[in-house]
Amino acid sequence: MENLHDKRQVYEQFELHDHEVKENPMEHFKEWFADADKHPDIFEANAMILSTIDDDGCPRTRAMLLKSYSKEGFVFYTNYNSKKGKSIDKNKVACLYFFWPALERQVMIKARLEKVSPEMSDEYFASRPRGSRLGAWASEQGEEIPGKAYLAQKLQDLEKEFEGKEVTRPPHWGGYLAKPYEIEFWQGRPNRLHDRIVYQFQDGKWKTSRLAP
Repeated sequence: MENLHDKRQVYEQFELHDHEVKENPMEHFKEWFADADKHPDIFEANAMILSTIDDDGCPRTRAMLLKSYSKEGFVFYTNYNSKKGKSIDKNKVACLYFFWPALERQVMIKARLEKVSPEMSDEYFASRPRGSRLGAWASEQGEEIPGKAYLAQKLQDLEKEFEGKEVTRPPHWGGYLAKPYEIEFWQGRPNRLHDRIVYQFQDGKWKTSRLAP
C-alpha cells in the first residue's frame, strides 16, 4: 500500500464571515467566481464536476465547463443522447462541484435540471469554433466506435457536407439549466476547522446556516 499520510496542506488564506452571507447564493457565487477567474494559478475557473445518477443507482461524474450563470442557476451544454443526457432524462437532479485549490475554496451545488430553450442553445452553438461545431455532429458521445480512424473519416465527411455552409446545431445537442436548491460554500481554515456556509431554498426563499467542519 502506498502511504500518503504526510501529504497535506495548511489552509489559512481567507475566512468566510457571517457578514459575507448574501440573500441569494448566486451573488455569493459571483464574488467567488470572480476571485477564481482572475487568479493567475487557476487555469479554468469555470471547470466543474457534474454528477448524475445511472440506471443502477451509481453516481457518474465527469468534468464539464460552466458556460453561463445567473440568479436562475448554472448553464452547461452537452449531447442530449450521451450517458449524462439519458441520466438527466430519467432523474432530473444533479450535483455540481467547483474546486479552486489556489483559493482553498469549494462550492457544492444540488440542482434540478431542465433544458434551455432551443434559441439559447443555437446562440451558444453559433459562438463555438467551426471545428467544435463539426465535432458535435461527428461524435455519438459515449457510444463504442471501431477506432480513431472511424471518427476522423466521419469528421472529413462532415467537412465536405458543410463546405461553404453554416454548421447548424444538431437536434441532439443543447444546454441544461441547473436550478439550485442547495449551495454550500467551503473555505479552508487552519486546524481543519473550515468555514462552511450552506444556502437552502425553502418556502420560496433562501435560508442560510453555518455547518461544523
